Amino acid sequence: PGGRIEAGETDEQAAVRETQEEVGITPTGVEWAGELRFQFRDGYSLQCTVYRASGWQGELMETEEAKPFWMGTNQIPYERMWADDVKWMPRLLAGEKFRGWFEFEGDRMEWFRMEPA
Repeated sequence: PGGRIEAGETDEQAAVRETQEEVGITPTGVEWAGELRFQFRDGYSLQCTVYRASGWQGELMETEEAKPFWMGTNQIPYERMWADDVKWMPRLLAGEKFRGWFEFEGDRMEWFRMEPA
């Protein structure tokens, strides 16, 4: 889940709220895991903060934003996801902290750099 930070909200609070709104669960044991910066050749740029949760409360629910389901980490369909996901998500799942920079031309990743945080 992701979205915008509302006035008076920290990025961690926004991550928890967006998860509640988009998939119906409340993450617990939330900790900072990484930072991602995206630059698109058309001039659009985006910065994302990634959080990891050690648990959750509640039940998954389908919303307009998502149709969530559980799967094993060896079943993640990276081939159907943005090209950057395969660069940072394994680090997230391994418990690492990271920083990543990505450059895209449309939906094609042209360049990236990852480093430990």
